[in-house]
Amino acid sequence: MNRKLKNNELDRLSVVEFKKIEKAPIRIILDDIRSMSNIGSVFRTSDAFRIEELILCGISGRPPHREIQKTALGATDSVKWSYEENVLDAIYHCKEDGYMILSAEQSENSMAIDKMPTFKKVAIILGNEVNGVSQAAIDSSDAVVEIPQDGTKHSLNISVATGIVLWEIRRRLYT
Repeated sequence: MNRKLKNNELDRLSVVEFKKIEKAPIRIILDDIRSMSNIGSVFRTSDAFRIEELILCGISGRPPHREIQKTALGATDSVKWSYEENVLDAIYHCKEDGYMILSAEQSENSMAIDKMPTFKKVAIILGNEVNGVSQAAIDSSDAVVEIPQDGTKHSLNISVATGIVLWEIRRRLYT
């Protein structure tokens, strides 16, 4: 038998414990995300992967916001986050701190995510639901990575893309 665990059996960290432990050397930069639900989902996924920081840029909503809270389920309390009006300022600060900058986007010279370059610290840029990562952000990136897709659609929801990208980054960091 394979019994499903109850929430109190999952041995999860408290918010206080989470804030004290070492984080993965990953920053997420959200470039003009318009959906508060998507932002909340990225907060929740960021908590699950124990990222270092989530940087909200441009029109991206910020906590506290009811719609963000609905999908974040409290992750706005555990995940360190900041706001930069201009995505290029966020990229600049990450580069100053020694982070490799990757854009998750489809471009002329993008590479499949499983072929991304080696890194010790990485900041991944995810873009607007309609327009994707801005060209200026792509131009400031060290590389562009793409999630291979074989269906008829040419994009994934940002919250889904975040999970896939973080899974691949984590796999590379810890294997």
